[in-house]
Amino acid sequence: MTVCELCGEETAGRYLCQRHTVELAKRLDELPTLYAEVGECLVPRRTGFGDIVATKSAAGPRSPLDEDVLDRVNMARAAEVLQLWRVDVQRERWPQHTPPPPSSLSANCRWLAMELDWVVLHYPAAGDLAREVGELEAQARTIVGDPVPRRQRLGTCIAITAEGVVCGAVISRLPGQTRLKCRWCGYSYESEQEWLTLLHFQPREVA
Repeated sequence: MTVCELCGEETAGRYLCQRHTVELAKRLDELPTLYAEVGECLVPRRTGFGDIVATKSAAGPRSPLDEDVLDRVNMARAAEVLQLWRVDVQRERWPQHTPPPPSSLSANCRWLAMELDWVVLHYPAAGDLAREVGELEAQARTIVGDPVPRRQRLGTCIAITAEGVVCGAVISRLPGQTRLKCRWCGYSYESEQEWLTLLHFQPREVA
């Protein structure tokens, strides 16, 4: 049985489930625009250009860019990360080809998106690729002020397992998500009645 590298859902031979495949495609499409917004955040500090800062070398004028942001996340670094993934995917799929030359973030994202169907079917590191793309997105969103939605803890799974005991694994969801699947026992909560039953049997402080 093949399961999704990110959530453990059964995937019928794919390394990523449909939901995480769609999420990865969306992130690859949005990353260039997101990092362009990060670039707009690299604005001059409020202090004047002539302000002197203490360094290990000779004192000099402070950089007009917000170096704190520049050190944390920038388009060049994101492009380098995606370039490494592009090189590795190409090496796996076409080992006879020479590595691709360095490209822009947009070009690397576009190339990986075009190969996504092959990646989720044949590339064992698809889960790691999806995680790193997600991390790049999250880092950028901390700069532009648009954080990735955080999972909400709903309680614990109340399904009865094959052993005849209550599962008890933590159940969580993303805002707006209407279908839940326990990552431990695999039980799905889909109907309104299943949701109400799940909430009804939670400890009072959780519910």
